[in-house]
Amino acid sequence: MASRRDAALDWLVARINYERTLVAPYNERQLKLDRMRTLLVRLGQPDAGMKIVHVAGTKGKGSVSAMIAAMLAEAGYRTGVFNSPHLHRVEERFVVDGQPCAEAEFVALVNRLRPIVAAMDAEAAAEGDPQGGPTYFEVTTAMALVHFVERSVDAAVLEVGLGGRLDSTNVCLPVVSVITSISLDHTQQLGHTLGAIASEKAGIIKPGVPVVCGVAEAQPQAVIAEVARQHGCRLIQADREFRYRYRGGRFDFEYTVAGQEHCLADVPLAMRGVHQAANAAVALAMLAELRHQGWCISLDAMRRGLAQAKLAGRIELLVGEPNVVVDTAHNGASAKALVETLAEIAPTGRRTLILSVSHDKDVSAILRELVPHFDRVLVTQYQENPRAIPADDLAVLVRAESQGKTGAWLEICPVPWDAWEAARHGAGPNDVVCIAGSFYLAAELRAAVLASRASSKLDR
Repeated sequence: MASRRDAALDWLVARINYERTLVAPYNERQLKLDRMRTLLVRLGQPDAGMKIVHVAGTKGKGSVSAMIAAMLAEAGYRTGVFNSPHLHRVEERFVVDGQPCAEAEFVALVNRLRPIVAAMDAEAAAEGDPQGGPTYFEVTTAMALVHFVERSVDAAVLEVGLGGRLDSTNVCLPVVSVITSISLDHTQQLGHTLGAIASEKAGIIKPGVPVVCGVAEAQPQAVIAEVARQHGCRLIQADREFRYRYRGGRFDFEYTVAGQEHCLADVPLAMRGVHQAANAAVALAMLAELRHQGWCISLDAMRRGLAQAKLAGRIELLVGEPNVVVDTAHNGASAKALVETLAEIAPTGRRTLILSVSHDKDVSAILRELVPHFDRVLVTQYQENPRAIPADDLAVLVRAESQGKTGAWLEICPVPWDAWEAARHGAGPNDVVCIAGSFYLAAELRAAVLASRASSKLDR
């Protein structure tokens, strides 16, 4: 099966993949929803009649999706989740009831799509279309929908890849649209203000489909509210229709929509941090809307789901000597959330940061939030994607945020594995090593940490 999987993967990664370009495009010329619609029509419209929850937002999409899926599973619903990018294997993008797509299923999905995509490639070439047929992300979106049909899911959670309005997932007709949060990220593509970014995210709003919104800031809130009003959508807004309170790993939730009022008290969260409590509140509000639509979801199922929902690489604590925290934080807001949560889950010991950042991110904002809170910083450059800032250049930017630090607190390790080796050998058993700054760094070093620890166990 490995060789068949390799061949299927080779075909897939040969598609145009904007996750691996230096700057991802975001315009109608390159991101064509009509192309995605054509692909789905030729696949027999796998999304037709599917109960879909569509999730957009700057931060929290993956966590909210995981929480929704865990709670629906506890309520007895078979649930599929399509998310991106993946940490280690592409099969992680197609999850049903918490389990990634199996290798054999992945190969079968690719073989199902190959002739259709080849025909679309030929048609694009005949028409002189330089963009060609479906992209990597469009193909994986279609694969997810086909997989969910074949696995007979009761519900599918589709996470937007970039923005919302032009994302390939935006061809779906959901039962609920969700916008988790708005902060500054992908500004080259989505705009340089929260309002402009909100407008792109609000592009997922469909006529008459209820919208659950976790956005806290007034300007993007107003943009989303206006789009919802124009489309005749009921808007369920954080701090208006639902509220929460967080206390060290547990939280209280209150839902105040007339006729649907309910509360959950002292709910344990598997994913820690006040930002995850905000995500959990959005997920609970979404389930409250499903209950309103007739879904049978008990409050106990909600509680059990949140106590179990986890997502690799989201302030993930890998217990050991030293403790390691892996996070995909790649903008200022997520970096701030990481620092706040570290104080909760790893309050003692020296802190070492292993850092790599993509050149298209707001590097200053990330460094401003992270650098002052670490005793030692190891800058590196992730290897599996061309977007990384070279380690030497990143070190210059880190020094600019040093706030007068002296001594050997900053080191340059061009290769992530070397950074991990330096960090773990220089850390005490009660210290914490934090890996942050990029999804791609988190993916590479999470695998390295787990591999080195597995090797150490074998050597004992």
